[in-house]
Amino acid sequence: MSNHAVRQFFAQLAEPFTGDVLFDAMDDVTYFVKDRLGRYVLVNSTLARRCGVKDKSMLFGRTAAEVFPHPLGDGYLAQDLQLIATSEPLLNELELHTYPTGEPGWCMTTKHPLKNGAEECIGLVGISQDLYAPTEDYRDVAAALHEVQENLDSPWTVDAVAQRAGLSSYQIDQRIREVFRLTTNQLILKFRMDRATQRLRDTAKPIAEIALECGYSDQSAFTRQFRRTIGLAPGDYRRLRR
Repeated sequence: MSNHAVRQFFAQLAEPFTGDVLFDAMDDVTYFVKDRLGRYVLVNSTLARRCGVKDKSMLFGRTAAEVFPHPLGDGYLAQDLQLIATSEPLLNELELHTYPTGEPGWCMTTKHPLKNGAEECIGLVGISQDLYAPTEDYRDVAAALHEVQENLDSPWTVDAVAQRAGLSSYQIDQRIREVFRLTTNQLILKFRMDRATQRLRDTAKPIAEIALECGYSDQSAFTRQFRRTIGLAPGDYRRLRR
């Protein structure tokens, strides 16, 4: 189905499809849409309950810094504003959130920019899913993985990630498996492919430049790995998504 056919389908709806009704049924997922200033314009019932309000509309026009305790809320708002300024999506970020008990707990957060017809970022949409299984403190792991995502052009290894987290290679691999259901190397590859597909889809950067940005020394090595993982060559993927 073409993008035009998809737009035609949604144009037939009496009201815009926002997805919050579906996410209202998920107690372990918070769902939100925010404007360019990081203010909520749409949330699910789970997020409203966690913020201690009876009606979802009571969050509209407020930022995360205004509804979550310090310093969590300030960090969420800073994250939102950086995403809106750069249009860079946030994928599978391991971070602290507020659980139904009111206590902080670990969750997996993904946020994507929302753009208008002129390709200007006007806000974001995102979800955070609770991770009930982990019992350890994942601050050091989260910080190490954040550094990996911020520096994907570096030649990351399991030992290097473990060193950043102050753990052994076995320990880091076990904790990453528990949270992501992936090995450390598989997660690093996922980060690289997530970055590559986003750059191919949303930018006009040369493929060789994207390869370097994603940690590959040359375009041919990047192309081989991309084809093995995604099933298409980078150029074919870019043409298909556009």
